[in-house]
Amino acid sequence: MNSNNARLQKRLLPRHISLMAMGGAIGTGIFKGSAETVSIAGPGVIFSYVVAGLFLLVVMGAIAEMASAYPNTNIKGFVGKAFGRRASFVMGWMYCFMWLSVCVIEVVVAGSFLQYWLPDIPLWVLSLGCTAFVLGINLMNVKNYGEFEFWFAGIKIIMIMVFIVLGACILFGIIPTEKASYLQNYTNHGGIFPNGWMSIFPALLIVMFSYGGSELIGVTITETENAEKILPKVIKSFILRIVLFYTLPIVIICGLIPWNQLSGQASPFVQVLSMVGFQGAAHLMNFILITAVLSAANSGIYGSTRMLYSLATEGEAPKSFSYVSKEGVPIASLLLTAIVLTAGSMVAFFAQDQVFTILMAVPGFVVSLVWTGICSAHIKLRPTYTKKPSFKVWGFPYISGATLVFLIIILIAFVLDGQNRVSIITCLFVFASLIAISFVKFKKEMDLDTMNENKSAV
Repeated sequence: MNSNNARLQKRLLPRHISLMAMGGAIGTGIFKGSAETVSIAGPGVIFSYVVAGLFLLVVMGAIAEMASAYPNTNIKGFVGKAFGRRASFVMGWMYCFMWLSVCVIEVVVAGSFLQYWLPDIPLWVLSLGCTAFVLGINLMNVKNYGEFEFWFAGIKIIMIMVFIVLGACILFGIIPTEKASYLQNYTNHGGIFPNGWMSIFPALLIVMFSYGGSELIGVTITETENAEKILPKVIKSFILRIVLFYTLPIVIICGLIPWNQLSGQASPFVQVLSMVGFQGAAHLMNFILITAVLSAANSGIYGSTRMLYSLATEGEAPKSFSYVSKEGVPIASLLLTAIVLTAGSMVAFFAQDQVFTILMAVPGFVVSLVWTGICSAHIKLRPTYTKKPSFKVWGFPYISGATLVFLIIILIAFVLDGQNRVSIITCLFVFASLIAISFVKFKKEMDLDTMNENKSAV
């Protein structure tokens, strides 16, 4: 079956969309990255998560509004309508780049969690095993994939809720333990802002990576019936959940364990339960953490393959990436993803101790870039809508404009952050290369447009 008569299937349900986006957003950023954010800002990191949540609110609102105004158009399409094919091309490929790097992070972290039980097996071997597992899931047709991811992501949602309740009971003394210091950890060890209140901004760079993946909702449009009606409802409920599921666990972690005693090796979730004496629960938690990051990798593979398919169908990627199996799976795109994940897993072979730090900054920068593109497209397109959207972002253009300014500042901060120099140089190289390719690729098309405009003027 070739790409001319095989297409993606509109078989995703609203519950699939919501859990897939949560699956993409709730992963390594909270379960492992929270140790790094807390070490940067202490308990004050809670404010970083709240600020990033406000940005997310505006970005997701913009996606819902544009989806209502332009049915069957994904986030790449919104950027294309606003700024032309060059911008669409760059945005689409950067989004693929982001998801591929996220997938690599998730499978490597899943391997590191497996080492909690299998310390003698090399990280790269465990990471390759995780890669094979999630690639197998993505060979399913989209309805079965959506159903699998619904339950896969559901496990970690339930786990986070249980952790919040259990942690709150320990924190307030309802469940007495010898090691819990009850609320004192918020003020001891240097106070709420042990490294100064400005430290919430460096932490924000990692938090942006944590929330990244939420915009995956804007990619599911092409496989969802009546997306323009469904998305606003899904997004409204989604945003509150995602912010709560990030901020409340951080509040619990900072309350139960001193911020300067968090280890970067194990998940803070496992550390907390181990420190307060719940050793058996720590093993259960580690199992759930593995399913959680694999779920995020699963969503990431979906995001990258569907964006590659979209690029290919519009002539912005090799035509082979538009090949779709009888199950509605973009096989060639999945094959490329498999190659990247395998290569990424081998990074752990050469730099096991630095792999997480090296890879983390890549999606953080690209998420900021993608969100900047979404906000810019929203501001540009709002006055040009040909049909009235069923949902509108409030406070336009002031809220959208302020969010855009802050996102640009965060992008600049990423570039100037010396700790992420290797990762950011890589991102900037890819970004500049894509811009250069877009000028070459679409030069003839742009020249024709200019000629037609000149003829019209005459």
